[in-house]
Amino acid sequence: MLTKKLEKALNEQMEMECYASFLYLSMASWFDSEGMEGCTQFMFRQSEEEKEHMLKMYNYILEMDGKAIIPGVKQPPGKFKSPVDVFKAVYAHEQKVTKSINNLVELSTKENHHATFNFLQWYVAEQMEEEALMRSILDRINLIGDGPQALYYIDKEIERINVAETNKEAEEA
Repeated sequence: MLTKKLEKALNEQMEMECYASFLYLSMASWFDSEGMEGCTQFMFRQSEEEKEHMLKMYNYILEMDGKAIIPGVKQPPGKFKSPVDVFKAVYAHEQKVTKSINNLVELSTKENHHATFNFLQWYVAEQMEEEALMRSILDRINLIGDGPQALYYIDKEIERINVAETNKEAEEA
């Protein structure tokens, strides 16, 4: 059984995961309007992944005899300046999520709730991967630069990364 503090904190994290899903879906829509199919598919996959993270937390709360509260989510931004700005925003958001997960791990320790501590270790590892991926994407975008064909090469590079990530997920399943 969850403590009230943990239940509240897990529900807040579930809301953050849901917002991330909507944010990335909004980014996918923006990329689509810019004709960047590779980036569109990447952000759509990221959106689905965040939805899965939310549902995983939802199911855990219920499994622990808590009450999962379906979050009301504020509308994410729909306009962005450039692909670089989008991926910088994604990286910043992933860092925020990492901090929140770390706070949950700390709370689970203070509340002496070992099941939640163990459950959260998956999220700790996932956040390390997410941050590393976004740093890698930003590094590649910086290498490509901002010349006349930069958007084309950025889109193709993100498409390549998306295929690799999809294949990796399929192997893990």
